[in-house]
Amino acid sequence: MASPTIQTPEPPEPVNSFGRVFGVIFSPKATFESIARRPTWILPIVLLCIVESGIVGVYGHRVGWRDLIEKQMASNSQFQQLPSAQQESRIEMGLKYAPTVGYAEVIVGPFLAALLFAGIFWLIFNMAVGAKVGFHMSLAVVSYGLVPGILASLVGILILFLKDPSTVDLQHLIASNAGAFLSNDSSKWLVALLSSVDLFVFWEMILLAIGYSAAAPKKISFGGALAWILGLWVLVVFIRVGFAAAFS
Repeated sequence: MASPTIQTPEPPEPVNSFGRVFGVIFSPKATFESIARRPTWILPIVLLCIVESGIVGVYGHRVGWRDLIEKQMASNSQFQQLPSAQQESRIEMGLKYAPTVGYAEVIVGPFLAALLFAGIFWLIFNMAVGAKVGFHMSLAVVSYGLVPGILASLVGILILFLKDPSTVDLQHLIASNAGAFLSNDSSKWLVALLSSVDLFVFWEMILLAIGYSAAAPKKISFGGALAWILGLWVLVVFIRVGFAAAFS
């Protein structure tokens, strides 16, 4: 008599995309395996746009854009040579457009970043590794890999409410990297270098490695994915530091 076949139940799918957002934080491997079976991508990017828009709004209300513009102009030698009236005129012009530019960056930026990195990793893992990862899958992995950025932005909003507005540095709102502890007169290339070594960025890179290894487990290992992702990060940091050194 043949023994009955015992079927192993498939792991349960998250109820919806919100479940996946929380799953990436608390159970990333199982969540990315779920994403590999049924890729979705838009919710994390929308949430990131919303919370980053919150930072722009709270910063403009509690701190004001004048502080940021004046700090930026303080390092501009050409601006410092202008008469006081012209300096004030340029600051007023900056105040007029700063909120619009700020909202445009945080609304358009996450979508462009997700598309860009999804395309880059799609090319890397298909051409260099030979994994058959579709662009939609790559976009899903990148989108959910950015979830730590949502948490970072929520912490940033909390800091804006709790911290003395005169001590807020929008460029280093959260002290999650060594660049936040440098003095204002530090070299720009050093600030760019140390600011790139960020806890949230490394968290995102680990999630991306888990995601791509789940998307094509037979072709991409976690270690191999992380090596490619770290390599791209090193290249980006090199370019960023180079620009800072060249134009400082």
